[in-house]
Amino acid sequence: MRDIHQEKILILDFGSQYTQLIARRVRECRVYCEIVPFNIEIEKIKKSNPKGIILSGSPSSVYAKDALIIDKNVFELGVPVLGICYGMQLMTHLLGGVVSKSAKREYGKAELMIDDKSDIFKKLKAQSSKLKAITVWMSHGDRIENMPDGFVSIAHTDNSPVAAMKSRDSRLFGLQFHPEVAHTPKGMDIFKNFLYNICHCSPSWTMASFVEYSVENIRSAVNKKRVMCALSGGVDSSVTAVLVYKAIGDRLTCVFVNNGLLRKGEAEKVLSTFRDNFHINLIYADAEERFLNKLKGITDPEEKRKIIGREFIAVFEEESKRIGGFDFLAQGTLYPDVIESVSFKGPSATIKTHHNVGGLPTEMEFELIEPLRELFKDEVRLLGKELNMPDDVLWRQPFPGPGLAIRILGEVTKERLDILREADAVVLEEIKRAGLYREIWQSFAVLLPVKTVGVMGDERTYENVIGLRAVTSTDGMTADWARLPYDLLCNISNRIINEVKGVNRVVYDISSKPPSTIEWE
Repeated sequence: MRDIHQEKILILDFGSQYTQLIARRVRECRVYCEIVPFNIEIEKIKKSNPKGIILSGSPSSVYAKDALIIDKNVFELGVPVLGICYGMQLMTHLLGGVVSKSAKREYGKAELMIDDKSDIFKKLKAQSSKLKAITVWMSHGDRIENMPDGFVSIAHTDNSPVAAMKSRDSRLFGLQFHPEVAHTPKGMDIFKNFLYNICHCSPSWTMASFVEYSVENIRSAVNKKRVMCALSGGVDSSVTAVLVYKAIGDRLTCVFVNNGLLRKGEAEKVLSTFRDNFHINLIYADAEERFLNKLKGITDPEEKRKIIGREFIAVFEEESKRIGGFDFLAQGTLYPDVIESVSFKGPSATIKTHHNVGGLPTEMEFELIEPLRELFKDEVRLLGKELNMPDDVLWRQPFPGPGLAIRILGEVTKERLDILREADAVVLEEIKRAGLYREIWQSFAVLLPVKTVGVMGDERTYENVIGLRAVTSTDGMTADWARLPYDLLCNISNRIINEVKGVNRVVYDISSKPPSTIEWE
């Protein structure tokens, strides 16, 4: 497939929790970037022909026994290199400087005194009463003791005499702080200086260009064959379907699988929405009974996800044979799904298996097409707008592929599903009535594997507990619990306890991601 991105930044991933944020910031500057493993072969970097390279942070130390080390020739390619935190320390170490343990670990906000306002700090205005100081976010235990030959310090903090440095030819840069996080308010200006003034990139990467790139790549991959799309009705699969349809037209057929793990009224809503708004071939597969049979007696969340992933593929393969051969399966896999499921482009840890990533069987009759695989949710919505999709589709809150199965802790049964469906419907109704639906990333109910004593109508009850989960986020990589108004929480709790048979207690989850995940399983 032809790569139409002529201006590209490569981000070498050393396992930092912030690597994806670096990619987001570069894309927000409308410059295309790719995250690649830290140990990518130097010939592959040359072939990629990047305009610049960014070295991410890492939880490692450059002197650790298992330190992540790159090919030193990266610095000899003639393109600008920006090392962030560990990336700066590694640059120092490989080019002959000295990195040492800090006497005091520097974590959190710090005042950065800028000593050279050219190049990467060009036109930055001070935010502090201290002369030439800006607020930055630090997270490191090592510091630069001696810079490599040919480097000069361009900024310092009270704890780090070399908090930023550059080579004298203004091609190699190191930052001890993290410009990609929101706690560094001038971070976007620093990225713009690196991308525009140092790498000489233009802000030309847009969703229009992504559509052009994706359509061409899909056509090239499919090569006049047929594609089946796994349609859930959510944002990701819907945008995938419309994008693939734009590329290959009627050679696409969407299959909507009712696995019995959907929210109340979900199947009817998805079918009516797609038939009213789009002209794509759509097949409805009722597979509720087979999914519930497969999940009988299963309580382990990872096993649930893998069973659901395998069964989805089995249904698609059966539908493919029934209506005629399909060579490809299109899925709405997003970048956060990939990062949490597999070590995709670096040494990131696997957190949990997503049914459409790590949950797929190793042998399938389809080749996968995942055109959104390196996009974040907000980018997918921008893509949907570019494809003229309606807001009521684009602004649906995310819903997990395994559905309500991972919101029921313990065994999944028809009875427990019915309880959760009714409670979840109340949550969404009240969130929408309060005008908060689009402000909240996800809001839903969880059925807990415990029962508690209660009193209803002067009688003792011993029934189920519902957990409420509502979070705010931009991309799902990090999330904070939503500060819902007390009156809203009161309405939700009262309605669930009064209207949902089998529930006598409601609790609210006030955990953020990290350390928690958004879903409970």
